[in-house]
Amino acid sequence: MSEVINFPASVRQKAGKGAARAIRRAGQVPAIVYGDKKDPMLIAVDPKVLGQELNKTGFFTKMVDLKVDNETHRALPRDVQFHPVTDRPIHVDFLRITADTQINVAVPVIFLNEEESPGIKRGGVLNVVRHEIEVTCAAERIPQSIDIDLTGLDIGDSIHISHITLPAGVIPTITDRDFTIATVAAPTVRAEEEAAEQAAAAAALLEGEEGIEGEEAIEGVEGEEGAEGEAADKETKEGESSDKG
Repeated sequence: MSEVINFPASVRQKAGKGAARAIRRAGQVPAIVYGDKKDPMLIAVDPKVLGQELNKTGFFTKMVDLKVDNETHRALPRDVQFHPVTDRPIHVDFLRITADTQINVAVPVIFLNEEESPGIKRGGVLNVVRHEIEVTCAAERIPQSIDIDLTGLDIGDSIHISHITLPAGVIPTITDRDFTIATVAAPTVRAEEEAAEQAAAAAALLEGEEGIEGEEAIEGVEGEEGAEGEAADKETKEGESSDKG
């Protein structure tokens, strides 16, 4: 069962931007609770409690009990809006849930035992393709995280969703392909070195071919010059023979 957070809240009577600004000036964060075929309820929450929970992993996978006056509303955080400059939360959306509520939720991925991966030990790099996996399940069955054991993984190995055993009643939202979650890639430095070595080898080969062509050209010129010299000598000798005659 997903963790449940006690979340104190108070009712706010007015909607609109002006009312929301007044709530923030009073040191609270405006929020709304909706869903379960009931009317939306405008509330305000404590920014300290909200900030503490936002700093923890998996805020959107944790159920909250909103304590409003004498009532408790079980809900799930669905969205948080932040100020574009200060990055402080300025509005929160909560979805009412029951034991029967089915929900799509993004669950964070946590990688374990990196020190037991031969590939990482040899300098390989863990290339994370998905930091979260979207799943469908009952609200009370939302896993806090999806833990992946890296023990035994070598360079070139990949982790796909088919390799993961999800809790009962939890299924990935993407079902039409065996998508990749992470890979253990070759060290970046080594890859760059190999590329540099290949480039150097190609340059040396090209230089060698150019050198051969240059030598052949020189030999060709020298051969032509030699032939011209022989022809000139022959003409000179023939001319001298004619003069003697």
